[in-house]
Amino acid sequence: MTQIAPEPKFFRIAREAGADAGAQTAARLAEDVAATFGPRDESPFALAAHESSGGWIGGIRGVIHWRWLYVAQLFVAPGWRGQGLGRALLAEAESLAREKNCVGIYLDTFSPNAEGFYRAQGFAVAGRIENFPPGAARTFLSKPL
Repeated sequence: MTQIAPEPKFFRIAREAGADAGAQTAARLAEDVAATFGPRDESPFALAAHESSGGWIGGIRGVIHWRWLYVAQLFVAPGWRGQGLGRALLAEAESLAREKNCVGIYLDTFSPNAEGFYRAQGFAVAGRIENFPPGAARTFLSKPL
């Protein structure tokens, strides 16, 4: 009996650069994930805080997907820290999450001080990557609604 070996498959890997780099990968993965978990229904959002004279003093940028609100970035101008602005921004994000029927909020930080702040707002550590960035840790936190 002669056994025929399967024909080898050849491929090449190329590095991509530019604005559309990885677009096909992202699109195909999104299709695959949606087939299992449903569509992301992704909706970006932003919150901005202004002082009484109109100057920008802080904000949040993020996205809502799969009924979770992700805080990608939260920033409070240094002169406004410790005055309740961060709490107010997170409270508004939580209000938005509830309006959009989200089941929770998640975020990440490199700052131990920020981690303590988020814990005080009801967030719990969901994961941690040590030495990222080098000499620090990236901590992921979540808050169910």
